[in-house]
Amino acid sequence: MPDKSNYGKGELMTAEIIAVGTELLLGAVANTDAMYISRELAAMGINVHHHSVVGDNESRLKAAVELAKTRADIIITSGGLGPTYDDMTKGAVAECFGLKLELHQPSFDKIRGYFEKLGRECTPNNEQQAWLPKGCTVLENSCGTAPGCAFNSGDWHVIMLPGPPVELRAMLTSGAIPYLEKLSDTALASRHVRFFGIGESALENELGNMMISSFNPTVAPYSADFEVYLRVTAAAKTREEAFSMTQPMVDKLVEMFPNNVYGVDVDNLEQTVSALLRERGKTVALAESCTGGLIAKRLTDIPGASELLWGSAVVYTNEAKTEMLGVPGELINKHGAVSEPVAIAMADGILAKSGADYALSVTGWCGAERSDCGAQKSGVCGANSGNIFIALAKKEGETRVLNITYGQSRERGRMLAAGHALKLLLDELKREKNT
Repeated sequence: MPDKSNYGKGELMTAEIIAVGTELLLGAVANTDAMYISRELAAMGINVHHHSVVGDNESRLKAAVELAKTRADIIITSGGLGPTYDDMTKGAVAECFGLKLELHQPSFDKIRGYFEKLGRECTPNNEQQAWLPKGCTVLENSCGTAPGCAFNSGDWHVIMLPGPPVELRAMLTSGAIPYLEKLSDTALASRHVRFFGIGESALENELGNMMISSFNPTVAPYSADFEVYLRVTAAAKTREEAFSMTQPMVDKLVEMFPNNVYGVDVDNLEQTVSALLRERGKTVALAESCTGGLIAKRLTDIPGASELLWGSAVVYTNEAKTEMLGVPGELINKHGAVSEPVAIAMADGILAKSGADYALSVTGWCGAERSDCGAQKSGVCGANSGNIFIALAKKEGETRVLNITYGQSRERGRMLAAGHALKLLLDELKREKNT
């Protein structure tokens, strides 16, 4: 069992996450809850050493909890708090700690009020949701009916959260995290430094010694979708002090990798690009071939995209490039649809039609489908599979072109192309801002 003698003195606690639901084991539902909880705990400096998934079976759930008690200080469950017969998480977990369930009347009143508002009957089985471990801290569910709970029992802190992601995330933020923050007199601050265009192994090769030797703040690498980020974490008496301790390390990383760091404490490239477009009052138009609208999708994931994105033309065939963007047919016949001249013509074409400040175009072969280049009719491709051209045009100044190659899956090629296109635009926005 973990030693508790140093808690509150800078020693970090360990957690285990137990996801409950047969649908998770069958692969019918992805276990995104555990990923989200782990990320939030890591930001608090709480180490997650184990994830477990069990079906809707009381004996197996009890066995998972008993195992977690041997190797974790904090046990967090997700799922199994609802009104049906297979929602047995509260009873099973409470029994593992010798606790009885009791009706929490305020929670039941809230559940009944919810059904009354909908004009529906509150069936007897809904009362099950309001039975909670005696003496627990009730965590209100702002997005559903089933409350969560937290309690301390001897050496362990236990938190039970609902399974639906929207309910879990809201409850984790409003209830579980504040509960956990009270367990230690040490405040932590974590910063995320986001990289694109450099792999995890290459980054670790450059920073290996720093990562190993760093202490307060620590530096740890993580892989995201086709990019890498470093988490810089410091501990101090206050969160403000801890945050200040991370800044020199963050500044050093940005200085060391000026061409790869695209943001600090941001979620993704599209968020960073959108923020800078909005700051500068600029717009962008897109002409996408092999990416099939993926760049537009990423930008429109960000609220307020209508202020920044004029639109996107998905021009997959030669005919579409010619008819929609005005790319000359003879240019495609001469150079192939996957070529620098055609990428430039695509960007210039959408820029002229849109009147936007910037235009991005992408044309390439993604994977083994050689027809992506639209050359099956022209007989000219001018490039091998895995070759992609990205062009950035703007109202004033020269068009910039980026050529990338990759040797892996079709999906990876599309994702990399979209990422490189966004990074190309971001670099231009930053360059203009600094001149």
